Amino acid sequence: MTNEIRAERGPHEDYPSVDLRMDVPHSARVYDYLIGGKTNFEADRVAAHASVQAWPSLPISMRTTRDFMQRSVRRLAEQYGVRQFLDIGTGIPTSPNLHEIAQAIAPGARIGYVDNDPIVLTHARALMDSTPEGRTCYVDADFRDPDSIIGDPRLREVLDFSQPVALSLIAIVHFVLDEDDPQGIVRRFMDALAPGSFLVLTVFTGDTDPVGVGGVGREYNARGIPLQIRDKAEAEAFFEGYELLDPGVTLVHHWQPDADAAPVRDQDIAMYAGVAIKR
Repeated sequence: MTNEIRAERGPHEDYPSVDLRMDVPHSARVYDYLIGGKTNFEADRVAAHASVQAWPSLPISMRTTRDFMQRSVRRLAEQYGVRQFLDIGTGIPTSPNLHEIAQAIAPGARIGYVDNDPIVLTHARALMDSTPEGRTCYVDADFRDPDSIIGDPRLREVLDFSQPVALSLIAIVHFVLDEDDPQGIVRRFMDALAPGSFLVLTVFTGDTDPVGVGGVGREYNARGIPLQIRDKAEAEAFFEGYELLDPGVTLVHHWQPDADAAPVRDQDIAMYAGVAIKR
């Protein structure tokens, strides 16, 4: 099997062939495997099994983080009237995707997706299956280069930056080391957004199980996937200058849980979450 795969095309898109590097684990494909997806290869499964051996709660934490993404989008669309979302670090499409959640509430919602993973690019069509009333787009770009994303003409056709936008950064900032100034990158994005915009962000932490989560970090880094574990104070630093919604920065399953949510133990979670508004 060749590693060269031509990306699916969406409306007005022409993506080049991409090298999936099937012999090297990738964070998006490891995540896909751990939440039960099928878009992964042997190298990803080996990395996933090693990480779960280090900390058996990893799949629970990942699924609970995805639940937070869905819940936060619903809250913002229903309670705050958000109609524009910028999702960076999208990952492999897994239904319900962000646009499906937002457009089920507001059919005219507009969503811009951004990722730089080749395998996400090959599935871009699934991210552009918008309602007739709304719009979606996919931009192949790196989170570490915010100006290239903010100025991308495809994104600007879909999102109006003069109106509020919810910036969704789910399970991405732990792949950006401190030396690359992830807080500064987040601020650059938020500076480009209008007042009334929201920041939705999660931060990988070892506060609940330092030994187990530390083992996950070692496994990822040993396989060439840089991963940085942060504490609560470091998580809160991403939200400085913005007004946090209740209950502030907390473990993902404690952020405005649904009434019928299944109980989850704190020690099975390795992700802080918060949602804040830019005034």
